[in-house]
Amino acid sequence: MSKFYARRRVSILAALSGLIASVALFNAPTASAALPTPVSGATARSYLAQLTVATEDRTGYDRDLFPHWITQSGTCNTREVVLKRDGTNVVQDSSCAATSGSWYSVYDGATWTAASDLDIDHLVPLAEAWDSGADSWTTSQRQAFANDLTRPQLIAVTDNVNQAKGDQDPATWMPSRTAYRCTYVRAWVQVKYYYDLSVDSAEKSALTNYLASC
Repeated sequence: MSKFYARRRVSILAALSGLIASVALFNAPTASAALPTPVSGATARSYLAQLTVATEDRTGYDRDLFPHWITQSGTCNTREVVLKRDGTNVVQDSSCAATSGSWYSVYDGATWTAASDLDIDHLVPLAEAWDSGADSWTTSQRQAFANDLTRPQLIAVTDNVNQAKGDQDPATWMPSRTAYRCTYVRAWVQVKYYYDLSVDSAEKSALTNYLASC
């Protein structure tokens, strides 16, 4: 093949790649959650290997032990900040409540236009955190965990999907959208590693299996 035809072939392939990317962009959801980007698959696998494996103990758990939706700035609490962050064209009133906007739930692929249809999911549930080490934390530490906007811990998703998840870990519940599962487990491991939380054996096995393809 001559250099001319080789260059021409490269140009055609580049043009096709650009067209495919444009089509993908055109067909993408108009709104998507802006969860802080979790660590890479390789880093997550490294973190997982360092987590303590222990049996969970929920003795004494109470959701009120994790003060959540605290004021973040002005009149805006944590829920309202996440709704603004995760939505598109979100309009808030003087009390910071979202009055309009669009939200794409990455767990199930649904799009919503009413904030009341969204829950803010604690990716690592509060009860799960209690089971794996947070029972020994101070109230201020539990409050920081429940309102963490820096780690990939809070995300706006379809309310009944979040309610179906409840306090389950990846051994028994995963997002129905398989395309999001790698992001989900990377985020899960990052949060557990940052907060020095343990994993149980079934949870570690599930995480290991999912991360193998990340």
